[in-house]
Amino acid sequence: MEAVARFLKENAISEVESTLPDMTGNARGKFYPPKKFLDEKGGRIPETLLVQTVTGDWAANHFDIVDAADKDMILHPDPDTLRIVPWANEPTAQVINDCYTTDGKLHPLSCRSILRYVLSLFEKEGLKPVIAPEVEFYLVQKNIDPDYHLKPAIGRSGRRETARQSYSIDAVNEFDPLVDTLYDYCEAQGLDVDTLIHETGAAQMEINFLHGDPLKLADQVFIFKRTLREAAMKHGAYATFMAKPMEEEPGSSMHIHQSLIDIKTGENIFAGKDGEKFSPEFYHYLGGLQKYTPNAISFYAPNVNSYRRFTPDMSAPVNTKWGIDNRTTGLRAPEAPPVATRIENRFPGADCNPYLAIAASLACGYLGLKGKIQPTKPTTDAAAEEGDQVEVARTLEEGLRLLEDCPELKEIFGNQFVDAYIGVKRAEFETFNKVISSWEREYLLLTV
Repeated sequence: MEAVARFLKENAISEVESTLPDMTGNARGKFYPPKKFLDEKGGRIPETLLVQTVTGDWAANHFDIVDAADKDMILHPDPDTLRIVPWANEPTAQVINDCYTTDGKLHPLSCRSILRYVLSLFEKEGLKPVIAPEVEFYLVQKNIDPDYHLKPAIGRSGRRETARQSYSIDAVNEFDPLVDTLYDYCEAQGLDVDTLIHETGAAQMEINFLHGDPLKLADQVFIFKRTLREAAMKHGAYATFMAKPMEEEPGSSMHIHQSLIDIKTGENIFAGKDGEKFSPEFYHYLGGLQKYTPNAISFYAPNVNSYRRFTPDMSAPVNTKWGIDNRTTGLRAPEAPPVATRIENRFPGADCNPYLAIAASLACGYLGLKGKIQPTKPTTDAAAEEGDQVEVARTLEEGLRLLEDCPELKEIFGNQFVDAYIGVKRAEFETFNKVISSWEREYLLLTV
């Protein structure tokens, strides 16, 4: 708290946003005057916030997961996450908290606790994971009525994009004022953004982050989502991380590049030796990703909308094949020098909780290392067309059943957390399932 107090004083902070990521990856927390925040040393907050759905409801089983008395948990501010809030009207700081139980243990339902635990498993093996996320998003016209379809945002020219503009410089320049604000906000918060590109969809873009520590980068993605939404609204648009926001446009992903560093030597253990391109550890880690991705898919695709993205004709993975520099596969080994040898997990959607998606990807690889699992041969053609391979779930409900049937992932994430996660996501699925769509009224009303 001394470091926190120093930061607040040096920046003349008048308000503190004390936050934590919930199960869906959204920011929860409290606003404090600085003195009150320092006096409380983090404070408390109800643990039921960790089992709340995206609609604001709770899982049906939440009283089997948390205490029926709605007890508090203890918040510990992480000083490494302390940042200015650049869009605030007065000097405001934000900090992300770790959640603890009243007996001093990391709270088992906190997604930040889950990622910390997965990282500790690698540390015991003398290994340090390194990741680099790539986050896609759409800029869309403001939409205040959910019954209306989303439309791409209008740029400086006053026209809306209608054609595919992959890597177009001019298409990005259409949104220069918004992008300039975004970069200013990112710089003020110390976010390690690397490159910005225009993606395939109309007004769809991608931000790449510099590689680094998984927890710090999960924090940065968590903060970046808030940052981009604020920058977009300042310029009269919305930014959305929905996996599939528009019917005719491709989905948005959060690809995760990952490698492992030997803590003692500092070497990338995925790099091959003696003329080999890849090491045995690379193949074992990849084998774990192949074997357990179907069970982990609900962490990569956590919402009912997520599964609309998994279509072979829209550049999204539909099975567990892998390839060398093959962007049609869900698991890709980019061409790179030995020091940068890595695996790209292309399954997570932009709508994922970054803490849980990163934790799940690392956990699958860890299980592959421990079990010395061998992957299949690499795919060289379009992954959706070449031979047979295990396909991923096409609905949230199916993905949750696959997670429920995986004792290996349940052991790593903890039975209590997995039960809570499944409870939250099933509640969301059932809420969605009550809605009768326009498709059903159009094609079934008078024909069945």
